[in-house]
Amino acid sequence: MQASCVLSCQTGELSRPENCSQQSRKTRVEFSRVAVAAIASCQHKDANRRHPAQSAEIDSRTQMLLEQPIAATILRLAIPNATVMTVQILIGLVEVYFVSRTGVDALAGVAPVFPLVSLVVAVAQGAIGGGIVTTVARALGAGRIGAASEYAWYALAIGVPLGLATTAAMHALGPSLYGQMGISGNALEIAVSYSSTIFAGATLIWLFNLLMAVVRGTGNLQVPVIVVCGGALILVPLSPALIFGAFGYQGLGPSGGAVAMLVFYGFGTLAYAAYLWGRFGVLQPTFRLPKLSLGPALAVLRVGGMSAIVSASTNLTLAIVTAYVGMGGVEALAGYGAGSRLEFLLVPLAYGIGGPVGIVISANLGAGKIERAVKASWIGVLMACTLTELIGLAAAAFRQQWIGIFSQDPSVLRLGAEYLHRVGPFFGFFGLGYVLYCAGQATRRMEASVLAALLRAVIAVVGGYVVVWLKADVTWNFVAVALGMFAFGLFALPPLINRAGYEGDQRKSSHNQREHAELSD
Repeated sequence: MQASCVLSCQTGELSRPENCSQQSRKTRVEFSRVAVAAIASCQHKDANRRHPAQSAEIDSRTQMLLEQPIAATILRLAIPNATVMTVQILIGLVEVYFVSRTGVDALAGVAPVFPLVSLVVAVAQGAIGGGIVTTVARALGAGRIGAASEYAWYALAIGVPLGLATTAAMHALGPSLYGQMGISGNALEIAVSYSSTIFAGATLIWLFNLLMAVVRGTGNLQVPVIVVCGGALILVPLSPALIFGAFGYQGLGPSGGAVAMLVFYGFGTLAYAAYLWGRFGVLQPTFRLPKLSLGPALAVLRVGGMSAIVSASTNLTLAIVTAYVGMGGVEALAGYGAGSRLEFLLVPLAYGIGGPVGIVISANLGAGKIERAVKASWIGVLMACTLTELIGLAAAAFRQQWIGIFSQDPSVLRLGAEYLHRVGPFFGFFGLGYVLYCAGQATRRMEASVLAALLRAVIAVVGGYVVVWLKADVTWNFVAVALGMFAFGLFALPPLINRAGYEGDQRKSSHNQREHAELSD
């Protein structure tokens, strides 16, 4: 009370300029307090956005990605993910088996078509689909369920035009392409017929894989297992029925297998759509087409485009090595084919681990949990390297037994065993490169993986040329294959060591905090 009186008396005794000056200072103090309160409120809201683990919007699956032990979470997701990959590979093998029963011309006719179909599936599922998976997981990690739900519509918006473009391209280029591959006569007619049928439904292939990617991005890998395995149970009896005929109906020949595959993709697409728009999971896509923007689609296509380069270069590497080894004769080609079969099995195993690693990384980056994302990357690398390296070492140790499954020809046994002896110990680098490829999709830093994949292809080309130039034994091509795997894993590693793509959100947050502090001062 006395202090108030003293202050009042002192204020009354002040001259007018001094009084105005004090009022100005008081105004600035009040403004500063209001500004500090507003900034604190913004910081609190921003913190909630950066750390959505505290938000009520986080569902149980996303909480698992953000909070449960990393190794156990990856393993829990890896088993169904690898199951889906394995079943899809087996579906292709079953299709080849049924078509082969119709004759040699049929087998020769569909042989050049299958790799192209596999390439479309790889790009749709692992490349463009990988971009969708990681984007959905990142959005859910940030607590933005509405934004994540819109990617069901983005999947349609991307899949339909890409499917139509695939159909148009194969309709225009397919016949001449198969002819340039050396296919002629009745085999060429079968190739064109099968290709025209399967690629007429390319949109279904794209939609199946992109909608599956949306589901996988939520951390739910059980639904894809149900859809793929359920579809396989329908496909296995349907394919021979359409190829050979059944119940009094004449079969369609090899093209019947293509029709059966489209039925598989068609029912699978409907199943994923029913799951998403039926709102059986965390995503809640609207029934009306929302206003879609170009930015998110371009972000997915950027990651998917760079991933497609990795997928294409991998297939290119295998084709190059096959061509060089084929110069050594039929026995060399058969031995390499028997040995490289094991390499093909590495893909579903490596992606079985790498896919979940990308999901875990994306969710934690969205939640601002940078250290956990980095830790998940290293754990995934260790798991994939260990698994693929153990397979390679076992193959190198029991190489004669593995090759003996396919052939007892002495030349085939020798060349196939030599392949596993030289390349098997480097399988671990393939696992390393593949998981880093998936991590690159999550961090949106694909440059190193693209460089590593292209370098692998270059090593195969140059190595094979040197072997031919020196007229060395064909088995020296296998050294180039081993060095290529080494480069694929090693050159993709620096971004993880340097934490490239992991620190971006954290640095941006720190920059915003510094700006707020300066304003408060």
